[in-house]
Amino acid sequence: MKKKKKVSALMALTMSASLLLAACGGNDEGSSSKKSAGDAGDKKEKLEEKIVVYSPHGKDILSKFEQQFESKYNVDVEWLDMGSQEILDRVRSEKNNPQADVWWGAPSVNFDQAKDEGLLEPYEPSYSGSLAEGFHDPDWHWSGTSQTPEVIMYNTKHLTKEEAPKDWDELLDPKWKDKIIIRYPLASGTMRTIFSSMIYRDFKDSGDPNAGYEWLKKLDANTKEYAANPEMMYNKVAKGEGILSVWAMPDVVMLKENKNYPFEFIIPESGTPVLTEGIAIVKGAPHPKAAEAFYEFVNTPEAAKLLAEEFYRIPTRDDVKDLPEWITNSEIKAMDIDWKVFQKESDGWMKYWDENIKSGEKQIKE
Repeated sequence: MKKKKKVSALMALTMSASLLLAACGGNDEGSSSKKSAGDAGDKKEKLEEKIVVYSPHGKDILSKFEQQFESKYNVDVEWLDMGSQEILDRVRSEKNNPQADVWWGAPSVNFDQAKDEGLLEPYEPSYSGSLAEGFHDPDWHWSGTSQTPEVIMYNTKHLTKEEAPKDWDELLDPKWKDKIIIRYPLASGTMRTIFSSMIYRDFKDSGDPNAGYEWLKKLDANTKEYAANPEMMYNKVAKGEGILSVWAMPDVVMLKENKNYPFEFIIPESGTPVLTEGIAIVKGAPHPKAAEAFYEFVNTPEAAKLLAEEFYRIPTRDDVKDLPEWITNSEIKAMDIDWKVFQKESDGWMKYWDENIKSGEKQIKE
């Protein structure tokens, strides 16, 4: 097995010269045909020697699948862990000289933006028949890997279930002033979706975002800090520096069960945005065959079951059996959202929030 090389977000700007040179040999041919199961994996000798993955999934998931993929295919996996919006911005900046092969993990809105900008390579996977229509791009520029409901997270050492907010609007109660810590939204697909959803509730009927902006102003007044990354947010809420946040349900369950964080969640009564997280191959990927093999490898039924059991991801595939009870027993009321509106409007909404609503002194730098 080749020596593993991790790439942190701070190291991203100084990636090795060898990676840069390798990127210059990107593949110009599309790959929209469906692969037969195991095609890429059975031809190990034809895979490139390495693959570069951009992902917000965190070191635990990325390290796990790095080890498994390297063990099976003897392909060196390099990964860059950062927020999904940061990935989109980075892939944009690298359009003329792609560095990444696979983008694994982001809301579908991010992938739709990338598709419209010509940043993704179409690829229909061998398991396409197990994905419902809403769980993939019509032209297969991305496919869904998991579903992510957004929830209200609270510290169980400081709040009981009865005391915790039951719906989004309850977060605006003055009693929560300086008790809320939020992941800084501009770099986070999860937070951008939650904030955009709060604007969309009125915008869908009025076409005017101002009611949503007023909602976010009131939330800002109650927010103690905007944490620079998820780990900072987790730690501050766990320590009681803040006792509430809004975040992805699977992550809350994972932190509670795997890491013994004092966390629990409330699924908002009025409904919640449910993201489709996805995967895509970057246009001009330097290592296209390895990219297809990795795409297939991390989305087998076995991989989806492992992600559900160990990393609390709710699969999009309809052929994954014996899922955990927290998935099968959860009753989730999904907000009715036109994701095309999000794709069109969310950048402008978030720019307005950043320039006109956010209290700058609350933003914590890394």
